[in-house]
Amino acid sequence: MNNSRRLFLKQSGVALACVGMAATAPSFLQRTALAQGLTVAPSGRRRTLITIFQRGAVDGLNVVVPHGERNYYDLRPTIAIPQPGKGASGESAIDLDGFFGLHPSLAPFKPLWDQKRLAIVHATGSPDNTRSHFDAQDYMESATPGLKATEDGWLNRFLQAQTDPKASPFRAVSMTQNLPRTLQGRAPALAISNLNDFTIRAGANTQVVQGGFEDIYEQGVNDVLRGTGKETFEAINFLKKVNPSQYKPENGAQYPRGAYGNALLQIAQLIKAGVGLEVAFTDVGGWDTHRGEGGSRGQLATLLQQFAGGISALVADLGAQRMEDVVILTMSEFGRTVQQNGTGGTDHGHANAMFVIGGSVRGGRVHGQWPGLRNDQLFEGRDLALTTDFRDVFGEVLLR
Repeated sequence: MNNSRRLFLKQSGVALACVGMAATAPSFLQRTALAQGLTVAPSGRRRTLITIFQRGAVDGLNVVVPHGERNYYDLRPTIAIPQPGKGASGESAIDLDGFFGLHPSLAPFKPLWDQKRLAIVHATGSPDNTRSHFDAQDYMESATPGLKATEDGWLNRFLQAQTDPKASPFRAVSMTQNLPRTLQGRAPALAISNLNDFTIRAGANTQVVQGGFEDIYEQGVNDVLRGTGKETFEAINFLKKVNPSQYKPENGAQYPRGAYGNALLQIAQLIKAGVGLEVAFTDVGGWDTHRGEGGSRGQLATLLQQFAGGISALVADLGAQRMEDVVILTMSEFGRTVQQNGTGGTDHGHANAMFVIGGSVRGGRVHGQWPGLRNDQLFEGRDLALTTDFRDVFGEVLLR
């Protein structure tokens, strides 16, 4: 563990995104002095961090393709993404820097890369070597790999460390049915299943309230809104007047159908409504591609098309000016094996890739140290090795 720790401290030369939410970060996130800033200085305006969890362990090697690595093609004879210009039309990797490329289903990300609003961190993940979905997700959402006793999530601890007596009850919102591990803890956070029916869960043990924000506000002693000021109530009332069912995305944005697209649409709506949203969360599943993963076409390609389409729509909907104050961070509990298996899929692996998107992001780069895919470079002889601890990514985003 000590050797691994030194490796992360030495090699995690990655700096990420400027959320500008605070001058300091919780001590558990102040882990390394990262070598290169990836963002412009904080603007002083309110900023919003949107986190998207890809549950099921996405295949980062087919998402951000190391097309300059010969072993990638040797180990994936039927599911590798062809090198740029070497596949059929629309099936080749989209070149980024001569070595890495995007899966063709991520074509909506290429303009963001060219505008330097998209950054990638490759070979990142947890120093814990578990290949259990449940454990790995828990460790990532608590940001304490190997420790199950942690009571709160990493974003909730951030909220606890940055107390604000005037904070809106919409400071931290998860567009999910239940409050995720990431946001569980002592700091107030909401799980909102759908703005259209105002169904809100305020933490794990609070009853569902339907019918209107006034009902929530007037609830009893334990209500999350108790003690909030006039400005908060006015913000809630304003959100109701916005009429979510009549919301029209801007700039031609077209969100994918389904829960994932709807969650991103409603996050955009909360940002535009000005209700004090600082941290937002949603997730999307289906990434456990043990069988029939496919290459340029197939199961993974379909998932990535939805994934990129949702984020692209969100960026377009918010517009360039609002995106200066927004950072989108994506994550998955671990990656997949480098070698494809006998059923045309990949098994549970180790390191992975993360996306960081925003107007303040110094993008157009793949950050982190690439470990290589030779057999002697693989983790336990089978997986992409880790060179950046995911907590360095989290910490940089929150601190900056």
